[in-house]
Amino acid sequence: MLVGCAAPPPPPRITAPPPPDYGAPIAALRADMAQEVPDDIPHSPADDAAWIAHTKAAFAASPYSPATPQLVLAVDRNPAVQQLRVIFANPTGAWQVIGGGKVSTGRAGRYGFFITPTGVFPHTTGILDYRAEGTYNENHIRGLGIKGRRVWDFGWQTAAEGWLDDGQTGEIRLLVHATDPDVLEPRLGRPDSKGCVRVSAMMNVFLDRHAVLDADYLRNAADDRAVAAVLRPDADPFAYPGMYLVVFDSAEPPP
Repeated sequence: MLVGCAAPPPPPRITAPPPPDYGAPIAALRADMAQEVPDDIPHSPADDAAWIAHTKAAFAASPYSPATPQLVLAVDRNPAVQQLRVIFANPTGAWQVIGGGKVSTGRAGRYGFFITPTGVFPHTTGILDYRAEGTYNENHIRGLGIKGRRVWDFGWQTAAEGWLDDGQTGEIRLLVHATDPDVLEPRLGRPDSKGCVRVSAMMNVFLDRHAVLDADYLRNAADDRAVAAVLRPDADPFAYPGMYLVVFDSAEPPP
């Protein structure tokens, strides 16, 4: 008697894992920002879309791109805007605005003041950040804010000399930092710096605590004490930290 062989079972179906759910961490970061930075700038879907479009255009014109989901710090130097946005950049999905605040960028018309350069500026451990000492200058101003405020250092960059109108440029140390809380912080929202990006004290702490620009620092902190020393001991890093500062001017044509 012939006995037939049973058919082999079908191979198991291999299904792709579902994409990560970014909604929960984004919602949590938004809630943290609303609590920690009460001067958060209200925004609308149309406003968010414009910020995202300008930020994407700046990346497209640069040699950099957010290859993985991460936060980006975007600054609009337009004198009529003078604001920042923290943006969640997703290379395979939707970009989302977390929130924002007022800034001051480079002021024109005053000797020694440069116009903050536009572009995409990586933040890496190749140049270590530092913290304000809280000391007063000869004008009784704490230029970097009170003691302990973070100073993000993006190295030497070429910037237009704001006191000239002939296109002359020079080199500035591009920084993002807090400023004197009594004298200069109330002036945020208009061009007022020598070329750096000034933020409020509360925004400074938020960016610092949640590691908005610290992806490279977090990768290297375990193996480098100098890098670890820059980070806050009470840090609460976002799950997808970033490493790019983007500066654009919404009053100018896209690059």
